[in-house]
Amino acid sequence: MADLRFLIVDDFSTMRRIVRNLLKEIGHTDADEAEDGVAALHKLRNGKFDFVVSDINMPNMNGFELLTQIKADDKLKHIPVLMVTAEARKEDIIAAAQGGAAGYIVKPFTKATLEEKLANIFKKMGW
Repeated sequence: MADLRFLIVDDFSTMRRIVRNLLKEIGHTDADEAEDGVAALHKLRNGKFDFVVSDINMPNMNGFELLTQIKADDKLKHIPVLMVTAEARKEDIIAAAQGGAAGYIVKPFTKATLEEKLANIFKKMGW
């Protein structure tokens, strides 16, 4: 599991750094970052990633739009997407699930929460 390549998508560099550090603590050291959905999509289409951790509220292209783009692309649709948001709004949770998100996490979150979410997704994926 440790050799998975993550893409962290968030418009706040501090949040990207926090997620990157938590992933590192869990044992996932291979991560890249993007500041919005547009940049993320470009990186996804031009590189190899196994997992996306994306914020929902971002300029240019938000997390839901990014999720839609990923799931509509045959080369990317297999990649699990963990959605991150500041508010646990019921409609967001439903939209994430309907859009094909692998999971949903509310910030601020701890290493334990992230680890548990990832473990559940890995299990679902059969990894």
